[in-house]
Amino acid sequence: MSQMSSVKRSVITAVCIGLCVVLPMAFHAIPNGGTLFSPMHIPALLCGLICGWPFGLLCGLAGPLLSSLITGMPPMAYLPSMLVELAAYGLIAGLMISLVRTKKLYGDLYISLVVALLAGRIVAGIARALVFAAGKYSFAAWTTSYFVMTWPGLVIQLALIPAIVVALMKAKLIPQRYPVE
Repeated sequence: MSQMSSVKRSVITAVCIGLCVVLPMAFHAIPNGGTLFSPMHIPALLCGLICGWPFGLLCGLAGPLLSSLITGMPPMAYLPSMLVELAAYGLIAGLMISLVRTKKLYGDLYISLVVALLAGRIVAGIARALVFAAGKYSFAAWTTSYFVMTWPGLVIQLALIPAIVVALMKAKLIPQRYPVE
């Protein structure tokens, strides 16, 4: 995935940032849809996997900030922890996809995705516990807010994100990870 030009990576990042604004608007039509489905996570993770860690980090920071400024979602009270979480997703997904080489595309994608999902939740939980809600945030609150309440989003992310990356490769919109010779 490193064969893409910086212009192409920038364009894909801009599209992902735009998706960070548009996807939550669609999901918020469903009661509690933003919490249940975590729609903003998908573009940040995709950006990291497709464009690499610097672009994934940028998307994870700019996406929620722009969405909050334009639509009011996420609300300012949740924005700091979401910035940390989504930035970690984009950063770690990008780092992992550059480090993991199983010679199996889906293996690389799933390992990178699962590590990013877990690490992003851990980083955001630590940030909440130590900075954003110091002394008021418990392990039970963390597991509830990052796993129990969001399990539908996790399932969607695990099913959809690798499929999207593979579809983009098959459509030749992004380079093949393991080119067929």
